[in-house]
Amino acid sequence: MIQKLKNRWQIENNFQLILILLTFSVTGSLSVMVRRPIFEYLGIDTTTSLWIKVPMSILIITPSYQVLLIIVGSILGQFKFFWAFEKKMLSRFRFSKTK
Repeated sequence: MIQKLKNRWQIENNFQLILILLTFSVTGSLSVMVRRPIFEYLGIDTTTSLWIKVPMSILIITPSYQVLLIIVGSILGQFKFFWAFEKKMLSRFRFSKTK
């Protein structure tokens, strides 16, 4: 399974794979942490309806994840990989013509 992932992502060594997986996990954690202060600023708390909390969570976490992925990837020396990853993601959403 690891070899299949390395081939798909065109990674040569295990250290780069570890850095990439670490980047995904740190970015996910940070993007969820960003939500809390924004919720406090907007006055969204435990009494707020799920019909408001769920869409707001998606609207906050998705863009923050994309930005943080590039930042954390750069800090861990994987900017080139994550920039290519982001371009593919944007082309899937039709925001970019790059494939």
